Amino acid sequence: MRKFPRTALALVAVAVAASVAVTATSASTKKASATAEVCVLLPDSKSSVRWETQDRRFLAAAFQRLGDSYSIVNAEGSASTQLNQAQQCLTNGAKVILLVNLDSGSGAAIEKLAKSKGAQTVDYDRLTLKGSASYYVSFDNVSVGKLQGQGLINCLTSSGAIKKKPVIATLNGSPTDNNATLFAQGYNSILNPKYKNGTLKKGPDQSVPAWDNQKALTIFQGMLTQTKNNIQGVAAANDGLGNAAISALKSAGLKPIPVTGQDATAQGVQNILSGWQCMTVYKSIKTQADTAATVADGILHGKPINTQGKTVNDGKRNVPSVLLKPVSITKNNWKLLISDGFLKKSDICTGEYAKYC
Repeated sequence: MRKFPRTALALVAVAVAASVAVTATSASTKKASATAEVCVLLPDSKSSVRWETQDRRFLAAAFQRLGDSYSIVNAEGSASTQLNQAQQCLTNGAKVILLVNLDSGSGAAIEKLAKSKGAQTVDYDRLTLKGSASYYVSFDNVSVGKLQGQGLINCLTSSGAIKKKPVIATLNGSPTDNNATLFAQGYNSILNPKYKNGTLKKGPDQSVPAWDNQKALTIFQGMLTQTKNNIQGVAAANDGLGNAAISALKSAGLKPIPVTGQDATAQGVQNILSGWQCMTVYKSIKTQADTAATVADGILHGKPINTQGKTVNDGKRNVPSVLLKPVSITKNNWKLLISDGFLKKSDICTGEYAKYC
């Protein structure tokens, strides 16, 4: 692919290891309309609060800045609803669909439909296996998992618990989400050698359907019962699942143990500050949204898009990809979320948590 002129808009900070650059243009702001050029299909509001609290606002701001008309809808966990939303978007003239699939099967069907209507698809955050997306914009999700695994090891080491060969329980994400597979690949690459050499003991390991936090609570309560409360650490794939484990621990009258997370939610940071969660993973959603919006804009207006040669295989082909760099968040650097404008201090330091700030 061609490289960009010197006037290209830099989308990603120097700290981001993998980035995309596309030429940008100044244009008057356009509001979302029934004849949107770009349609964003969000998955739900239960698996993570990020979709509505973060992605929606940053994507809207990015499209307004670029001057592209857009619509943003949420399927609220229903694959049939998401397909209907895609059909409506295409009927309304969408030329690009930014898709966060609910599962690869339904996602591939949406991408096939879009292609038949002359529209292109960008997989946003989640890769659609055996799909037909033109681009994939996400974070390096294996690296996310590695940060979680190493974060858990660090917390067990600093507390001294690692000397007692602690039992580690695992709450994986949805089995239908390829990202969950990549996260697990990452943290298992850190934890499995520790299980093998006897540093850690592998405890219950279960996936949580649809990232459902209530199901995660029930699952972890079962893990505690199964082990007679003999769990000293939890590899949880995101903050919601981590909080479910924490809720179960509190209900059982147990003390805090290291629990991982992801998404840098206000609740996750509160759990970190109060000593109930070990770490979370910050993915700059503003950077991700800006990048995806500019890729969509490049498709719309025929601008060159440079992925620096990166691709991810979706099971049948290599998809041109932009993989951004995640950051581990602990008690030591949580204020980065404030300085980046990702969260407000008032989101975190409120009520019973104010004393930790």
